[in-house]
Amino acid sequence: MCHTFKALIAIALASAAHAQGLVTEHNLSLGLAKAIAEAALGECKAKGYSTAVAVVDRAGQVMVILRDENATAQTAEMARRKAFTARMFRTTTLEFQKRTNDPSYAAQRQIADILALGGGVPIMAGKEAIGGVGSSGSSQEQDDACAKAGVAKVANLLNPDGAK
Repeated sequence: MCHTFKALIAIALASAAHAQGLVTEHNLSLGLAKAIAEAALGECKAKGYSTAVAVVDRAGQVMVILRDENATAQTAEMARRKAFTARMFRTTTLEFQKRTNDPSYAAQRQIADILALGGGVPIMAGKEAIGGVGSSGSSQEQDDACAKAGVAKVANLLNPDGAK
C-alpha cells in the first residue's frame, strides 16, 4: 500500500509540473492584418466593387476595418461578422453556410455575431487559425475571392517554411 501511495504522489507531481509550462502561440501583427485588409479591399476595388474588409485576431477581436468611401454603411459590420465566423469555425463562410444548411448544424447560425454569408476566410498559420478576414459589399462569391486574395498576399509570411 505504501508503494501505491508513493506512485500516485509521483504521478500527481509530474502532472502538475507538466501543466505549468509556457504556452506558445502565433498571433497576427497589426502590420500583417493591415496588409491582408488592404489586399482584400484592393482586389474588390480592382473589380469595380466598393466593399468593406475586416480582420480579426485569434480571439475574434477586430484588428482592422477598412471601408471604401462608396461602400454602404452595413458592409463594415457584415465584414466583421464574416471574419469572426471564419475564425471561430476555422472554415470559409461559404463552407459554413453549406454545412449549416443541414438541420443538425443549423443552430450554429444562432450564435451571436455569426454570419452565414460568403466572404469570410480563416487566416491560418499552418494548421493553426490565428485570425479571420471578411469582405462585404459584392456577391458572396466575389467577397470570398477578395478575402482569399488578402490572405494570399501574405501567405509567405504566414507559412515561411512552406507548411500547409
